[in-house]
Amino acid sequence: MHSYCAKCYLEAVNKECVEQLISLSLSGMVFDLWPIFVVLNSNIKQCQSELLLQGHKEWLSEVHFLGMVKHPNLMKLVGYCAEDGARGIQRLLVYEFMPNKSLEDHLFSKGHHVLSWNKRLQIILGAARGLAYLHEEINDIQVIFRDFKTSNILLDQDFSPKLSDFGLAREGPETGASHVTTVVVGTWGYAAPEYIQTGHLTSKSDVWSFGVVLLEILCGRKSMERSRPKNEQQLLEWLKPYFKGQRKLECFVDARLEGIYSLKQAEKIAALALLCLNKSPRRRPLMSEVVESLAEIVELEKGSTPELNAMCAFPCDGEDSERIQPNRSGAVFRWFGTCS
Repeated sequence: MHSYCAKCYLEAVNKECVEQLISLSLSGMVFDLWPIFVVLNSNIKQCQSELLLQGHKEWLSEVHFLGMVKHPNLMKLVGYCAEDGARGIQRLLVYEFMPNKSLEDHLFSKGHHVLSWNKRLQIILGAARGLAYLHEEINDIQVIFRDFKTSNILLDQDFSPKLSDFGLAREGPETGASHVTTVVVGTWGYAAPEYIQTGHLTSKSDVWSFGVVLLEILCGRKSMERSRPKNEQQLLEWLKPYFKGQRKLECFVDARLEGIYSLKQAEKIAALALLCLNKSPRRRPLMSEVVESLAEIVELEKGSTPELNAMCAFPCDGEDSERIQPNRSGAVFRWFGTCS
């Protein structure tokens, strides 16, 4: 890992267009600068002291954790910059280049091609392997990611996923301890309920977040969308009719897939998500078990072309819900029926 001068990167970032901003988070802005990513703490000179301290803590956390981990599904930290001078405190991180931006962009942004069903499964399997490594495969330490979400899953040229943004990561509990007590941070809609309520952090908090992302992959909806009608804003609330057996899964699968997916795989993905979202942290699976289950799900249809399924157009509210059905020639036509 190398130490870099801030001047050249600051000048490069200042020349970039708004369109080249990859993401914005508490720990900084990510710009697309060939052949690397540069993470720049935003508005550092204008920050209040307490915000500046928080940004510095997250920068240190990224350097600490990314400097000691190595896995094909984790972002590689190429180098960093730490300069204090006339321009103020400059803190930058230099990452490997990820040309396909984030999973969030491809799932929810209109300007990107729709991710195929098989590609979604490969991406979430890789992300699961990254989390399993952090939880279970590092000698003498457990790392809790604490902010697992689609915007923190970046994609390389082959759409292989890599977890990014370790600013909120924490070491797991010491031997004999059941949890780490922390100030509650993270992203609303992904944080585990017991963590929000008590501040008790465990690796099972990440498992809950993973379950939410599984459902986002399946449904093509964000965990929280305040622009939707009130009863559809929270993904888990919107899915309750399926959880209760009142609606078929086809009514909730991402409509942009146009019915091209494996229903058998989708049902198993939904079942795995429910395991991860168990209200009792102890009953949630380990990430290594999640990886094993996902690998088996992927193998179910390996080498075959996903079938064309009947699907419901959103929103699905029972009577007169619009569906798309394949005809014998493979074309599709619309008909109206119930989603029971």
